[in-house]
Amino acid sequence: VRPFVLFSMGKKKSFFGMKLLFLAAFAALLTLSHATVVPHVMACPAGTANGPNIVNPTTGVSAPWPITKYCGMTSFFGGVAPLNQGVGYGIVVGFGFFFSIFTAVLVWLDAYFVGTDYKSSEVFNTAGRSVATGLTASVIVSQWTWAATLLQSSNVAYNYGVSGPYWYAAGATIQIFLFGILAIEIKRKAPTAHTLCEVILYRWGYHAHKVFLWFALLANVIVTGMLILGGAAVVEALTGMNVYAASFLIPIGVILYTLAGGLKATFLASYIHTSVIFICLVIFVVITYMTNDDLGSPTKVYDGLVTVATVFPVPDNRDGMYTTMMSVEGLVFGIINIVGNFGTVFLDQSYWQSAIAAKPRAAHKGFIMGGLVWFTIPMCLATALGLAALALDLPVTKDEAGQGLVPPATAYHFMGDGGAWLILIMLFMAVTSTGSAELIAVSSLISYDVYRVYFNPYANGRQLLIVGKITIVVFGCIMGGIASLLKWATVSLGWVYLGMGVIIGSAVIPCSYVLLWSRASALGAIVGAFVGQAGAITAWLVSAAVGYDEVTLATTGNNYPMLIGNLVAILGGGLICTVISLIRPDYCDWTDTRNIPLVENDDPGIDETDIELQMYGRWVRIVGLTFTALMVIIVPCISLAFVAWPLGFFWFWVICSIVWAFLATIAVISLPLWEGRFEIINVLRGIFCCQRATPVPKMPYDVAAYPVAGYSPYMAPAGAYPGAFVY
Repeated sequence: VRPFVLFSMGKKKSFFGMKLLFLAAFAALLTLSHATVVPHVMACPAGTANGPNIVNPTTGVSAPWPITKYCGMTSFFGGVAPLNQGVGYGIVVGFGFFFSIFTAVLVWLDAYFVGTDYKSSEVFNTAGRSVATGLTASVIVSQWTWAATLLQSSNVAYNYGVSGPYWYAAGATIQIFLFGILAIEIKRKAPTAHTLCEVILYRWGYHAHKVFLWFALLANVIVTGMLILGGAAVVEALTGMNVYAASFLIPIGVILYTLAGGLKATFLASYIHTSVIFICLVIFVVITYMTNDDLGSPTKVYDGLVTVATVFPVPDNRDGMYTTMMSVEGLVFGIINIVGNFGTVFLDQSYWQSAIAAKPRAAHKGFIMGGLVWFTIPMCLATALGLAALALDLPVTKDEAGQGLVPPATAYHFMGDGGAWLILIMLFMAVTSTGSAELIAVSSLISYDVYRVYFNPYANGRQLLIVGKITIVVFGCIMGGIASLLKWATVSLGWVYLGMGVIIGSAVIPCSYVLLWSRASALGAIVGAFVGQAGAITAWLVSAAVGYDEVTLATTGNNYPMLIGNLVAILGGGLICTVISLIRPDYCDWTDTRNIPLVENDDPGIDETDIELQMYGRWVRIVGLTFTALMVIIVPCISLAFVAWPLGFFWFWVICSIVWAFLATIAVISLPLWEGRFEIINVLRGIFCCQRATPVPKMPYDVAAYPVAGYSPYMAPAGAYPGAFVY
């Protein structure tokens, strides 16, 4: 009580609005603490014909169970798709070509009327290093919105109740906040870099470069496989389209518009896709908590959750309730989620590319805003569709939930074919936008870290551009094969999502040290990454064998083996790297990384002084760590004050989610338009006045004088530059 009262009685007028907010929140909490839960009984559980009346937990009034049409059903979809195959092919192929043409037109308008040079390899792979805050945030949201974000988040809500959406969202948001620190550091210490592996090459040399190139490509393969796997599974469930056909057709449209304009085209498409996803999100939230006849209010959702829990209590949840944060399995999932997602952010070249492409003054703010906006997608969508599936007692089987079919089931119940269409559109937007980011990420790695380093150190911009485009086509075709292989092996989306940290988590701390710790050594990074990976896989398999007496996909996919494997990966790799670096350090002042040569004579876009960049770094450290503590410590502790949530607190939770969703939607759609208003005006002026942008002449650039690292790896003498050939 004391902090609320003291703050509210302060004299600073500038905090008047915040004081009112604190007083209102405090009053609400006092009111909510007196709410009670009335005992009740369940009627007509899934799998039975009819049941007795239930007692409404809020009003105490006896009434029949509201949803009876699913009584006797043991599967929601039952192997029958609600939409026909033509819809599936229409969305996958039709939407793919539509967005390819649309994005290509935007790229042409930008090139013709604004003057962006898309024939430059620097622009193709770094978007000119001039992206503003709003578009950076939109791109981060787009890259981090996978098929699993839309599907798996509702699955954990269906399994654990209210704790599932929160731990999914919070556990995958803090990595974006903390990556903002690295986004500023790469601007300070490697302003002309193209990839993370290029920075590692110039600091630690070729051996470390090969190791972390392997981990970076592995991260891209895992993300890509999970992305297409989830998308193809839902397309198959909703339309009956062949899952293997969907796996190979989904990447086609992505390949086309990525080829058209590289990273800038990816950013433009990502903004459009993010906007569509948020519009669909708001529609589902409004239907669930405002307009639907079966639910339509937090009270009805709460009543359904409490009622269902009496017949289907949640194991390891306090009193078996869905309306509590005291969930052991939910907490275990949260830890796995936190640990595993560090690998897919810190090792995925697409996030480094977003940091490189952003203006220095926009990078840190873009990642913080991106994290705050992205949080709403899994949190609000799962709080709506995931909890609604529980409250309605939809007969979704364990296998259907594991395939990510909880949101499609709820959406179809709410809106019929229209709901299935919306889910398909959201999914297509998520898969194609993230897929495009992965394509351009792999393209950059192959161009700058394979071709330029090991095959042609004197490569010019045109050669790198050709290699990059060939890579986009080849890897785009491979994407479908990866997903098909996972489907053939009967690997579920949830298994891949939980297991990715075991495979790549050991390289997270070593790769962070390349920009954060001047004493970190190449030997420590290499040993930490490989030994940590081997130890994590061993611990994962052994824990499954000991705990469940066998090693299968099912046992290795359980929470506790996944938890042990993920923790051993990130902590083991970091500890080994730290100890070896303390014993045998490689001192670095980042002079070499600051002098990474550009391929073409393009402006690296660094106008700020080092003092300004240090100020940005301090800001993002404070804000990022504050939001991290708020999400993983403070909010869960506050919610634990209520053992089983009363109705009032559930209302408070839902209202906060809805408000956050609306604010995030407004911000992510409007801010990029405002920041790009001058470019939009230039395009419109050029169209109406038939005025083309004047090409900017480039100074001649002698690439032969500045090959990668100054030398070819096959002819350079040892010690050609600091750290290059130490190990």
